[in-house]
Amino acid sequence: MTTSHPGGTGTLGEHAVARIGYGAMGLGHELPQDDAVAVLRRALDLGVNHIDTASFYDDGVVNRRIRDALSPYPDDLVIVSKVGARPATSGPLPLALAQHPADLRAAVELDLAGLGVDRIPVVNLRRADSGPGLIAEGDQIVDLDDQLAELITLRDEGKIGAIGISNVDLATLRRALPAGIVCVQNSYNLLNRTHEDELTLCAERDIAWVPFFPLGSGFPGFPKVADNVAVQRIASELGVTGAQVGLAWLLAHSPNILLIAGTSKVAHLEQNLAAGAIEFSAEQLSALDAVEAESPDGDGVEAFLDESR
Repeated sequence: MTTSHPGGTGTLGEHAVARIGYGAMGLGHELPQDDAVAVLRRALDLGVNHIDTASFYDDGVVNRRIRDALSPYPDDLVIVSKVGARPATSGPLPLALAQHPADLRAAVELDLAGLGVDRIPVVNLRRADSGPGLIAEGDQIVDLDDQLAELITLRDEGKIGAIGISNVDLATLRRALPAGIVCVQNSYNLLNRTHEDELTLCAERDIAWVPFFPLGSGFPGFPKVADNVAVQRIASELGVTGAQVGLAWLLAHSPNILLIAGTSKVAHLEQNLAAGAIEFSAEQLSALDAVEAESPDGDGVEAFLDESR
């Protein structure tokens, strides 16, 4: 077991974590159990101590695989979950909204049972009133204060350690701050900087910024960072991949950024973690900073996909 932290060390609430963590969504039932176990154990061997999951990932399969592979858990492992959705029973997307306070509590209970723990270190509330959406079923725009009150109660009960929030604009983030927010998950990457103001506020408050779609995606409106000309040029100069350049730029952009790069392959995992060692020249970093950002156009696109693809 290594003691190094890929990308260096960052802060997630009261926890010190590697700045490159692991997003576990891709470890569902379509992946052989042995492959899932191998990826998770290799991640920890390489210094990862921040794993992002949710009880609704493949209807609990991902949580159970984390438990099978890693329990009893290392003392420094920080498992972060997400609430606000559930497996869908119909429709074109795999998840439906589950935004009411009782839904949030039920999701936390599923996390506790699936992971085999008494406490989830951080739970992110995935809001549903902006950005890439899920399947709406009935009245799902629930008052933020009611949601946070339930999460605060769960925190007081000791079932969760800290509260994060996801998919929020600046006004919503400001409203949530009194609840003691330690983490924000928003869509963000080199080509999509629409949430720069939210990132800046988080940096000022020492709140972790954990981007989803850190490398874009194959969906229309979410261009792939690795396809950018400047990214390709710099990747060639450094002898690395475009994806590694995209991840390394995020680490260089702001010290409060933490990554949860996800993959189902050990080799890809090792590439993602190696991005933490990339150092840009001043000219290279300036060229990346100057890349023209593009506003995403992904209404209705599912935001809970493998974060590294």
